[in-house]
Parts: sequence; C-alpha cells; structure tokens
Amino acid sequence: MRVPAERIQAESNEKPRRRARTMAAVAAAFTAGAIAGPVVTAWAQEGSRAETYRLLNLFGDVFERVRAEYVEPVNDREVIENAINGMLQGLDPHSSYMNLRNFRDMQVQTRGEFGGLGIEVSQEAGYVKVISPIDDTPAARAGVKPGDLITHINEKTTQGLTLQEAVDQMRGERGSSIRLTIRREGTATPVELTLTRDVIRPQVVRARLEAGDIAYVRLTSFNEQTEVGLRRALQTLRSQAGSGGLKGVVLDLRNNPGGLLDQAIQVSDDFLDQGEIVSTRARRPEDAQRWNAKSGDITSGLPVVVLVNAGSASASEIVAGALQDHRRAIVMGVKSFGKGSVQTVMPLPGNGAIRLTTARYYTPSGRSIQATGIQPDIEVLAQREDAQQNRERDREADLNRALRNDSTGTGATGVNARPPAPLPPLNLPQGAVSAVQRMPPEGAPAFDPTKPETDHQLQQAIGLLHSIAGAPPQRRASR
Repeated sequence: MRVPAERIQAESNEKPRRRARTMAAVAAAFTAGAIAGPVVTAWAQEGSRAETYRLLNLFGDVFERVRAEYVEPVNDREVIENAINGMLQGLDPHSSYMNLRNFRDMQVQTRGEFGGLGIEVSQEAGYVKVISPIDDTPAARAGVKPGDLITHINEKTTQGLTLQEAVDQMRGERGSSIRLTIRREGTATPVELTLTRDVIRPQVVRARLEAGDIAYVRLTSFNEQTEVGLRRALQTLRSQAGSGGLKGVVLDLRNNPGGLLDQAIQVSDDFLDQGEIVSTRARRPEDAQRWNAKSGDITSGLPVVVLVNAGSASASEIVAGALQDHRRAIVMGVKSFGKGSVQTVMPLPGNGAIRLTTARYYTPSGRSIQATGIQPDIEVLAQREDAQQNRERDREADLNRALRNDSTGTGATGVNARPPAPLPPLNLPQGAVSAVQRMPPEGAPAFDPTKPETDHQLQQAIGLLHSIAGAPPQRRASR
C-alpha cells in the first residue's frame, strides 16, 4: 500500500509537536512530584543533567509512539501506571506501584480485614508464588500450600501479569467463585482448585495450652491487632494453667509472612526488658533508625521457644532475630525466608502510592536478615522428606533482583554497616539439646494441622521447655 506524500509530511511535522506536548506533560509531572514528595538532593545519580533529560525524552518518545501507533487505542493512565510499575519492579521484588484502589485495599488489609482468598504471594519466573495461605481462609481450606505456583486464574495464564494485576483478579465479591491452576513441586500434573471468595478477617493470634502447662501462641501475621491479641492470649492461658502455672511459651511464627514493623517491635518488646530490638540502615547515614525495648516482660521470664520455617518472613524475622540475639528465646525449626528489606509506602495525592525499598533491617547483633534469614539455634525438620530434598527453596535469595546481604560493611549501606557481633552460646541444661530429635521417627504420621501430636517441631519445642523448666515431659507421642 502506498502512503500519500502529503500524509508522510503531515505526520513528520505533527510528531515533533506531539513529542513536545508529551515532554511538557512529563516535565510537569516530575516537577509536581518533586514538590509533593520528599526533596531529592541528588536528582541524577549517574551522568549529567543533560543525559537525564535525554532519557526522559526517550520515555516521552516511546509513550507518544504507543499512543499513536499501537494497534488499539490505549488508556493514557494505564500506560503511565504500567511504566511506573515496571520501573519500580525492576529494582527489587518488593517495590511496586499501587493505584488508588489497591492503596485503599492495602490500608484495609493492615487494619486486619480484606476481601479475597487469603493468600500471601510473591512473584517468580512470571508466575504468582504462594508464600503462605492464611489460616481459616478459602485458600487454606482448599489446600493451597507454601511454594505453590499459580499458573492460571480462571483458565487464563498469569504469565505477563504484574503481581498486583494477579492479586486484583483473585480479589472479588464475597460468594463469587474463582478457579486456580497450580503447579506444585512433587506433583506431576497441575492441581485445579475452585475457591469461593470470602471476606478475610484473619485470626492473627491463636493460642491454647499444650501439655497442661505450655502456652502455645501462633501469630499468623502482623497487623494492627497482633500485639494486643498476644497479650490477651497469654493472660487467658495463664489463668487456664492452674496452680502449677505456665512452664514456658512456644511462639509459633511458621509461615507468618510479616506485616507492620511497629507490631514486630511491640511483640519483641513484650518479651524483652531492655536492649535494641532492631535497626534500619538506609542509603544515607542520617536516615538510620534504632528501636529499643522498654522494661517489662509479659511472661515474667518464662523460657521461650520461637518456631520458624521458610515461610517466616520480614516482621517474623525481626522478632525471631531480636529474641535470639538477646538469648531471650531459643529459635527452633529451619532457616527463615530472608526478607530483610524495609518498604516505605509513599502516598501520591490523588494517584495511589508507591511501595519503595528504602532500607535494610539488622538484628541487635548487627546481622542483616536480607537473603540469609534467621538460622535456628536448633534445627528441627517438619518431615523426613525435608532432609531428603536437601536444598534451599521458597526464600528471598531465590527471587529475581533480590537485594544482596550486606552485613560486612561493604556495598550500598556504606559507613552505616558494621560486622555482626558473635552470639553468646545457649545456656541450656546439660543434655537438653541432644534430646531434641532433628526429624520425625520412621513411620511417624503425616502432619495434620488439626492434630498437634503430629506436629514434630511443636512437640520437640514442648519437650525442650519441660527440660529447661525441670518438669517431667508430658508431651504427646510423636508417632
């Protein structure tokens, strides 16, 4: 097909004008952002200001060509938001853009109520990866497991979707159905699940007495209700323990994906009388922060075992790391997830917010959690198969573009970093550690969350607490 010369000339004249209008809009947007957001002292990290404007001109040129030449008309807001999200997601797995609706959803979720399936997710190899299903939600009841890859939603592939787009598709009105196709390690064929959406009001604190004198408290996430729920649970269990009182506490953080930093600090403070809880170190030394414990231990010094696994992330690792470093608790289980980065939510007036990684977490001894996680004091496997697999999985270090660990004083944190201090040895009764069984015995029943006696890690924690307290073991048989 021949294109008239007049049209070619008209287009060649119009394109610079469109590009100029686009660049004016982009410049205005950047100016507005500089006014509305924090002052940026080093606007261009590399290269000259001229190079920065050249790159912005490249962005404007691409944007204008998409608007003018794409096979179907495009929505300007969607294109710009996708570009922003791509810029942020290209940094690390946890930075992202939230439009106004998603920002409101996030605010609702941190208050402890949201709609959907009840799955904490990340993204891997273009698919949605389950970090952990939340207890008593449609996902948990349907049998969704940590490590599952969600490849299709309602028979449409999740490849090419951003994590937020996939989450949006899984959310919906209560009572509506959704079909997930899951690829699960060890399963030859895809797993097909049909779930009914519900209003998710996760019970973030679950508690019961074990063996008549051990307080078992499970925290499923860290939202605004967590620390208050922990205090109430321990108070209730103390009253149920009878004249003998409590002999110890099991704090179960397995498959707890984290949440609010202030709640992690408060939960740690509940067990500590003094000392540092956690610190953060950012790009600029002056932005470093540190939180210290106030006097008052709500357990009155009872021995504590913290259970962790590969699904224990972020706020869970802050708590486990603080109690481990102060030797206030014994950490048991397997190595945690390793998410040691801080995301700051920055509202954009009228346009949602960005979630930007701004710092790293450090335990009181100076250890960075990032990409390494919390190594348990005593390794105990949930199943014998875990030992046979003998490889790392489902952790931060496996994610694309994950930040490196920086506990050695080199790299992005610069002068803020310091070598971690060595931890003091565990002070336990002779033979207490050797009595802990690393894995279930041959022929032990498979783990059933409704039957605590099948939870090998929990039973070993109970036995260790009884050993520390000098009480005769009353734990259930593990087989």
